[in-house]
Amino acid sequence: MSTNTQPALAPGAVVRERRRVIFSSYLGTTIEFYDFLLYATASAVVFGPVFFAGLDPWAGVVASYGTFAAGYVARPLGGIIFGHFGDRIGRKKLLVISMLLMGLASTAIGLVPTPELIGPWAAVVLVFLRVLQGIAVGGEWGGAALMALEHADPKARGFAASFTNAGAPTGSVLGLLMMSMFSALPQEQFLSWGWRVPFLLSFVLLLLGLYVRSRVSESPVFQRALELDAAERATAPKARRTIPLVQVLRRPGLLVTVILAATSAFALQTLLSTFSITYTVSLGVPRSDVMLAFAGAGVISIGTTLLMGRISDRVGRKPLMIAGNILFIAVTPAVFALLSTGNMGAIFLAFTLGIVTQTVLYGPMAAFIAERFGTSSRYTGASVGYQVATLLGAGFTPLVLANLYGGSGASLTPVIVYLSIVAAVSLVTVIFMPESKDRSLGDEPGQEPGHGTTTAEAGSGAGGFGGDSAGKAGVEVR
Repeated sequence: MSTNTQPALAPGAVVRERRRVIFSSYLGTTIEFYDFLLYATASAVVFGPVFFAGLDPWAGVVASYGTFAAGYVARPLGGIIFGHFGDRIGRKKLLVISMLLMGLASTAIGLVPTPELIGPWAAVVLVFLRVLQGIAVGGEWGGAALMALEHADPKARGFAASFTNAGAPTGSVLGLLMMSMFSALPQEQFLSWGWRVPFLLSFVLLLLGLYVRSRVSESPVFQRALELDAAERATAPKARRTIPLVQVLRRPGLLVTVILAATSAFALQTLLSTFSITYTVSLGVPRSDVMLAFAGAGVISIGTTLLMGRISDRVGRKPLMIAGNILFIAVTPAVFALLSTGNMGAIFLAFTLGIVTQTVLYGPMAAFIAERFGTSSRYTGASVGYQVATLLGAGFTPLVLANLYGGSGASLTPVIVYLSIVAAVSLVTVIFMPESKDRSLGDEPGQEPGHGTTTAEAGSGAGGFGGDSAGKAGVEVR
């Protein structure tokens, strides 16, 4: 593997570069999640009547949510593909490719013909493009989080990485505002062409994102890893290089706990962005008003996501993850009670209460996940863990909730029970996981976590690009 070293930067230049990278990660995930979560909104209010008009209304919602879930099924695949090459050739290149794929797929969704023109192929094309979206976002999050994390001051990693997660509510708000603006059109016009415009605008955002992302430097941690790998392979040219996914799967317990710990955050996120909107609209509240209320709450969540990332640098990731799951169980009945009133003030309060609770989990999550993997498999491990959690927590949640609600005669009790169980599983998992705040992302092998380099870095991290041979230099992080 060839090296691609960069000259040392002056302290002021380092700070400026860190800010540029953090902004790039924030903007990139904003654009990616604008595209990805715009589909979530459309699946709740558009795709049922447009692509599944022949079905019973709630059956159409379930079918629409099925196409929504297809994107989440594809996200782990994206994490594996982009993670592999991101761990081999660098974070930056793969981030540019993921953004390009997402932007083109989202623009194409706005051009999908209706069933009246191409019959059932309309739904097939929609699902195919949704899968491409899933692959793209599956590669985006890991790379963006790692770029921010690996450039950051070690004492501010949680805050830096939280900008990546803050991009999700920002993108969601932008998507909701755009869809809400066009949903104010007469129903026939909105369902005919109005819903397409927000997707077509993805192309403009794509151009902006590619420009910003092309101007940032590669991760210094990854660059250092390349140097050590080159030196190592010069002395042992026949050393076997282990595939990043294989490195991750050698410790299945770590991967499973990461997945279960993160699942509840995505269940709550998707509850609010899909089922809660559909449920509130079904009570007779105007669709555009509901989406504006959710968007307003989403604006608040941007700040609280960053705040939780900052707090996690002080108190640790684990205490916030524990608190967030307890709050999830406590506030879910209150959220539905407020939504059921039909009062716009109460609906806004419900969304705010739910989203702020979700940010207690979401703010520290990027650092919480990424800090547990070594450099040579960090992109793969963080991406796969995060994306499988989204599949379990978000991909199937709308389908499950819609079926529980419809199958129980429009009762919210089974919905609340199911969500509480999901939160309880994540809570118990986090309780038994070690804190990761003080683990270093450095390059020197043989030191304990929190004292220079993690021992995971020695086995599969920055000094471990040689795979098995390098991995024997130290023990793995517990």
